[in-house]
Amino acid sequence: MKLSDKKATLSFSDGSEAIEFPVYEGSVGPDVLDIRKLYGQTGKFTYDPGFLSTASCASAITYIDGDKGELLYRGYPIEQLAQNCDFLETSYLILNGELPDAEQKKDFDHQVTHHTMVNEQMHFFLRGFRRDAHPMAVLTGLVGGMSAFYHDSTDINNPMHRHISAIRLVAKMPTLVAMAYKFSQGQPFMYPQNDLSYTGNFLRMMFANPCEEYKVNDVVERALDRIFILHADHEQNASTSTVRLCGSSGTNPFAAIAAGVACLWGPAHGGANEACLNMLEEIQANGGVAKVGEFMEKVKDKSSGVKLMGFGHRVYKNYDPRAKLMQETCKEVLQALGLENDPLFKLSMELERIALEDDYFVQRKLYPNVDFYSGIVQRAIGIPTSLFTAIFALARTVGWIAQWNEMLSDPEFKIGRPRQLYTGHAKRDVVALDQR
Repeated sequence: MKLSDKKATLSFSDGSEAIEFPVYEGSVGPDVLDIRKLYGQTGKFTYDPGFLSTASCASAITYIDGDKGELLYRGYPIEQLAQNCDFLETSYLILNGELPDAEQKKDFDHQVTHHTMVNEQMHFFLRGFRRDAHPMAVLTGLVGGMSAFYHDSTDINNPMHRHISAIRLVAKMPTLVAMAYKFSQGQPFMYPQNDLSYTGNFLRMMFANPCEEYKVNDVVERALDRIFILHADHEQNASTSTVRLCGSSGTNPFAAIAAGVACLWGPAHGGANEACLNMLEEIQANGGVAKVGEFMEKVKDKSSGVKLMGFGHRVYKNYDPRAKLMQETCKEVLQALGLENDPLFKLSMELERIALEDDYFVQRKLYPNVDFYSGIVQRAIGIPTSLFTAIFALARTVGWIAQWNEMLSDPEFKIGRPRQLYTGHAKRDVVALDQR
């Protein structure tokens, strides 16, 4: 962090002494006021529900400019990474700060590929769940359960242990997600195959069976790889903040990532693409494209209770840059699979057209976000709706582990301890039961 020449002054209307706070400059983006001594000097806290104006950490991993619709991983625009790199290259970048050269990429790919198998006993752990359990319930348990199997990489003060944990989590997450899916289908688990790419391997573990050879579709593989890249990290969102807060207690990395998985499950976060596809299917069932205009009118009527999913974003106040890439990917996949006339895709295009032309949506900057198209792509690939959030967790794992590792490497790292504005009773005495 760079200390600015400027200072912020806090003055009080009751004549109390004014307080000065240092100002720090980021490499890009807003400056921050260092208020760490606020309570000690004034006896007061700041009040910021949802932490909308609070920087909880200093990070060099991801930067978002919501007004410009810009997303950078380690300074590289998401558009360039999605078009020129694969997911493991992007993962190396997020974890290490720089894109790999050819030798580094080869070594990293080898490390990840040869850590994709999970302990065989995890199969027995998985069989303890009901077959109809939600994949996110299963995944939360499996990721947390990894801490019971990999004791040799849980010393968080050892950088090598943290590196091994990062490799293991990135490598094994596709295996766990595929296992959760196969278990729900009553199908045999497919072991990883080391001659396939990261994403190709995942597709095979998901959709192959022991009875016949499985050939990975190149277009589908690239599309899913792009989905992974677009979801790899997204600054200090709810699940990332959860991983940091959980990890700040000194817990092991598998427990911290399991906490992130649990947070991601929420429909306002990772479950948004599932909710979006459910919305499209409901419109289709109620009349399809012909009823889109009627649906959008209901959205504008606050008393109707109808919500428009997949539009707008808490951070982006412009077009989500990931949505543009996802729309292109969606067209490529549907064409490759002979699904150009997919009714849900036609529905989505009509919804987008109205949202970009209608003043109600334009004024509120309700542009399509990444969830709007990613659900259609995954559905076309054959991934069930209930698994969408697990796919998101798979991709976001590299971001979570990089953020966790960055936090532990920060000399100013402290256990998280948010404050509150207490609004309950002041101190009072307990009255005997017969006098109440």
